[in-house]
Amino acid sequence: MYVILGANGNTGSVVATTLLERGKQVRAVARDVKKLEGLRAKGAEVVSADVQDAASMARVFAGAEGAYLLVPPDNTSTDLVARGRKIIDGYVEALAKASVKHAVVLSSVAAQQPAGTGPIVITHYAEHTLPKATATTFTFLRAAYFMENVLNFAYPIKHDGVLPVFGGGEAYPFPMVATRDIGHVAAEALLAPPSAHAWIELSGPKEYSYVEAAAEASAIVGREVKATVLPIDAMVPTLTSIGLSPNVAGLYREMTEAAGKGLVMFEGKGSQRGKVTLGDVLRAGLR
Repeated sequence: MYVILGANGNTGSVVATTLLERGKQVRAVARDVKKLEGLRAKGAEVVSADVQDAASMARVFAGAEGAYLLVPPDNTSTDLVARGRKIIDGYVEALAKASVKHAVVLSSVAAQQPAGTGPIVITHYAEHTLPKATATTFTFLRAAYFMENVLNFAYPIKHDGVLPVFGGGEAYPFPMVATRDIGHVAAEALLAPPSAHAWIELSGPKEYSYVEAAAEASAIVGREVKATVLPIDAMVPTLTSIGLSPNVAGLYREMTEAAGKGLVMFEGKGSQRGKVTLGDVLRAGLR
């Protein structure tokens, strides 16, 4: 049986569905089980749990041969990094109690960097802390920038013909990946556990710039869309105006600046490429 955390999310739902299609038993986990009715209908066991409660996680992991782990986002957190570390420490305790043999962990490009990368430092902590659960072998799936993040700007793309780019670098191609590819690769990794801790660095079929993303969007929405540079100082006020906490907005600014400094790069461990293109993602999200 496989435990899938965040089973209602973009990656977890794909992991769960892929395993069910392979005839595997799946325990789908989310805080709100109402969001898991689709997976229940496909044959999954659905469970409500709090990722910040180690005892709750231990019950969820009981009897599992494999698990898909992630740290769910919380855009209202006043200390996102501390929250992430608490969740990871709880996973260590819970995995040890349940003796889960293998777990695939959603990590990130640049997880090898110990500091200065905004929320990515949470995945650095995960990669260095989770192996304390010594009965578990881990596959760390370092994902590139989510293609779906471009869709956060669907409104200005459609209504203003603008794809905002904070701080510049709009013409620089960089790794992106679709969440659908992440889910499929994670499921395949669960079905073929390694003999020792392993890393997969996953990006899409090619690198894309924001200029290319704007061109793709232009063709989809039927109007010119320009990658428009905004000052980096506008990033935190913009993000807080749409509901992010100052702490989370500040971390995203740090990550954006780190990318501009060349810190947000793959290390070169287990490189793989997905199949879903940026155009595929934008067509699904902008139409």
